[in-house]
Amino acid sequence: MTIWSVFPASTKYFEPSQASSMVNYIVDDLNALLERLEKEGVRIGLKRQDESYGRFARIYDPDGNKIELWQPLR
Repeated sequence: MTIWSVFPASTKYFEPSQASSMVNYIVDDLNALLERLEKEGVRIGLKRQDESYGRFARIYDPDGNKIELWQPLR
């Protein structure tokens, strides 16, 4: 499934990245994945979000672009 969400040009949502978009991956076990990525040296954002529809965390690619990880609630 592919979902697009359009943000206003003035959004600060993608900061600190200068990118105008962001990839969001659905994951099965957010904590386990973050633990594995940390061991591999991936930069992980400090902020976590727990929403009524799932849990979120952000990581960064080598260029500093933000990538969002989403574990939906089941």
